Amino acid sequence: MKKSACIETLYTELPWEDRFAAAKNDGFDYVEFWNWPEKDLNQLKQLADQAGIGICGFNGDADYSLIDPAQKTEYLAYLEQSLQTAQKLGALSVTIHSNALGDGGVVVDYYLQLSDTVKICTMFDNLKDVAALAEKYGIVCNLEGLNITTDHVGNYLRSTQMAAEMIRLIGSDKVKILYDVYHMQLNEGAIMDTLAAYIDTIGHIHIADAPGRHEPGTGEINYVNVVRHLNNLGYCGIVGSELFPEHDTATAVKAIMSIF
Repeated sequence: MKKSACIETLYTELPWEDRFAAAKNDGFDYVEFWNWPEKDLNQLKQLADQAGIGICGFNGDADYSLIDPAQKTEYLAYLEQSLQTAQKLGALSVTIHSNALGDGGVVVDYYLQLSDTVKICTMFDNLKDVAALAEKYGIVCNLEGLNITTDHVGNYLRSTQMAAEMIRLIGSDKVKILYDVYHMQLNEGAIMDTLAAYIDTIGHIHIADAPGRHEPGTGEINYVNVVRHLNNLGYCGIVGSELFPEHDTATAVKAIMSIF
């Protein structure tokens, strides 16, 4: 497994420009971040190259929703821009979601006016086009479910099973799941069984302890056992630490590295 640091939540004690080298020096193989439009892309690539660290991904869908039939054209156009950006940066993937997210990850629209049938059919129809774009650019699109109890109330995609079954039906190696252990512990639990059942569909993993979304050892998730289980399942992808340090980044990084 390779390790990634989300530099939106880790190394916030440092200026943005210093976070790449800090992550590399701490033993991370990649960095990831949230949104690209406000970033200086040339500077970002230069900083990563200078630090000798890869960029594994960022959010690819911003203000548009996979489940809104009225936003299909805009969603796919923005995603294509994101995939082009990923190519420019040498990034491996972009993350996609069922609903548009606003400041602080707040779900913009619950779409209460749409039936579940419309939502799931629209998401599946859009994902087929997402797969075609992902294959065109050679960049993986990782579909992420989010917790609906604490951080993203109203998000439609909330179960690993739903995401995995759609991805298996689509059958593209460029459309996978971003399995966020923190989100899924809050929504469904059964981490070990879920990983075993759907490991073939998982393209990226995020870790944070629950509750609190801090580093391993601050909550109820036994991350030593989770990582051992992933090794036993043959997972050799990236594990990204998208977590908020309980005290400081140095202490959080020490806890992160101790589980591998």
